[in-house]
Amino acid sequence: MLKTYQGNSHCAAVKFETDIGLTQSTYRCNCSIGRRTRFWPAAAKAEGFRLLAGEAELTPYLFNTGNNQHYFCKHCGVRAFGVGIKTPIGKMYGVNLGCIENGTEKELSVVPITYVNGRRDKRQRAPDFFAHL
Repeated sequence: MLKTYQGNSHCAAVKFETDIGLTQSTYRCNCSIGRRTRFWPAAAKAEGFRLLAGEAELTPYLFNTGNNQHYFCKHCGVRAFGVGIKTPIGKMYGVNLGCIENGTEKELSVVPITYVNGRRDKRQRAPDFFAHL
């Protein structure tokens, strides 16, 4: 079931709301950017994400194929969300659960996580080691 959550960057220059279901799997990846930023996204359909403030405060970062757009707050450096262009559901938003303000610690502690082996480009199975992600 979808619920509306509010979120923001650490300094709150970037604010958003999103409709996501915390009973659906979220993701942790060992790819180069996922591992370094410890990004923990939940998938939101394009119509389920609304940027409320701070568009001008975002710095985009693209690499490799450019299919995923990574956005960081210019002030605090937090990656509140990213945009996937070529995904199984079309355009989608990866919302960083660490930036959700109205999700309880109890809710977040039981969210299912799928571990992705992006480092070896074997996304169909978890990496051998993933507790650090």
